[in-house]
Amino acid sequence: MYTLLSGLYKYMFQRDEYCVLILGLDNAGKTTFLEQTKTRFNKNYKGMSLSKITTTVGLNIGTIDVGKTRLMFWDLGGQEELQSLWDKYYAESHGVIYVIDSTDEERLSESKRAFEKMITSEALEGVPILVLANKQDVETCLSIPDIKTAFSDCINKIGKRDCLTQACSALTGKGVNEGIEWMVKCVVRNIHRPPRKKDIT
Repeated sequence: MYTLLSGLYKYMFQRDEYCVLILGLDNAGKTTFLEQTKTRFNKNYKGMSLSKITTTVGLNIGTIDVGKTRLMFWDLGGQEELQSLWDKYYAESHGVIYVIDSTDEERLSESKRAFEKMITSEALEGVPILVLANKQDVETCLSIPDIKTAFSDCINKIGKRDCLTQACSALTGKGVNEGIEWMVKCVVRNIHRPPRKKDIT
C-alpha cells in the first residue's frame, strides 16, 4: 500500500527538472534577474535587496517551479577571466538566458563577442537561447532594434534553435515572467530532440 501511495505521490508532485544557464558580461544584471525570478515564482521566497547585489564571482544557483516543470538556474560570473569557465557547464544545460546591459553601448561589442563564442560551441547545439535586453527602464537605453542590429552577424550562427530577443528590466520585473514562460515552453519541447553530440557516450 505504501509503495502504491508513494508512487502516486511522486506521479502527482514530481517535476521534470531542467538546467538553465544565465550568462552575460559582469554588471549586465544577471543576478538581479535571478533574484527577481525567484521572488516572482517562489511564493515564500524573501530574497536579498536588489539594490545590495554585487558582482558575481563564481556561481549563484536558484530554483523555481512552473507547473510541473522545475528550472534550476546557474548564474555564472561574467568577468572576462571567468568566461573561460562557461563552457564547463554547457553539456549539462537545457537552455541559456543571455543578459545584455542595454545602457552600456561601449561594451556592446564585447558582449557580442562573448555571445558569438557561446553560440558556436558544439555542446550548446540546438539549445534554446533567450536574449534579454536588460535595463529597459533607463531612458537612455538602446532599443531592441539597436541591439538586434549590433548582433545581426550572429544570426546565421544561431542555427535552427529557438531564440528570442526580449526587452527586460530585472529591477522592475518587466519582461521576467514572459521570458521564463517562453523558456519553460522551449526546454520542455526541446527535451524530445535527438541527443546532442556531447550527449552521446
